[in-house]
Amino acid sequence: MVMSQASTPGAASPPRRAATVRRWLQPLTAARAVVFVLASVPAAALVWGLFTGGLGVNPVETITKQTGIWTLRCVIATLAVTPLRWATGWNGAIRFRRMLGLFAFFYGTLHFSTYLVLDQVFALDLIVEDVKERPFIAAGFTAFVLMIPLALTSTAGMIRRLGGRTWNRLHRLVYVTAVCGVLHYAWLVKVEILAPFVYGAIVAGLLGIRVWRWSQRSRVVSARSMTPVTDQ
Repeated sequence: MVMSQASTPGAASPPRRAATVRRWLQPLTAARAVVFVLASVPAAALVWGLFTGGLGVNPVETITKQTGIWTLRCVIATLAVTPLRWATGWNGAIRFRRMLGLFAFFYGTLHFSTYLVLDQVFALDLIVEDVKERPFIAAGFTAFVLMIPLALTSTAGMIRRLGGRTWNRLHRLVYVTAVCGVLHYAWLVKVEILAPFVYGAIVAGLLGIRVWRWSQRSRVVSARSMTPVTDQ
């Protein structure tokens, strides 16, 4: 008599395995929902303020400032995911990276759209002059442009099409985006530099961790390649 696979002792049935997967994913799904809600709060607050008159005497300036700050914060949060995974061994943290990156692009789009529509009123010639003559505009524009391919290739389908290695290389543009974002903020405020200094220090730390990690990995690979092979 042939024993079926489902009745083999110690073998989990497909429904049982599916239930186990769902049980493990429930906390992660709940955490993603919490992060989504928290990341949406600044946008909701701006909409509320817009309809209730809570954006101050210069609503355009308030919207521009808040969307810019939250763009940078979301970029930094995206950069922090991988070091968090390294430090804790929690591989589930990687599932938050795409959502945080898309929120960074969302706030960046609001930031640029506010400048384009409400500030410059689609005056493209003035925008070109701004990019040429004002370094903080050039840095911010560069950061936004670099986020576009990152957002467009954030899906699992694009990862498969590009291949993991190419996708990873492309998404290193987020490092340049973060640096340009900090420069945009620092050159904009000019005097009150404490906040951009703090953000810059965080970005430097997150990038420094990566450089250290890559250098350690390179040393391990070099040591292995130099180890003589002996017959036993």
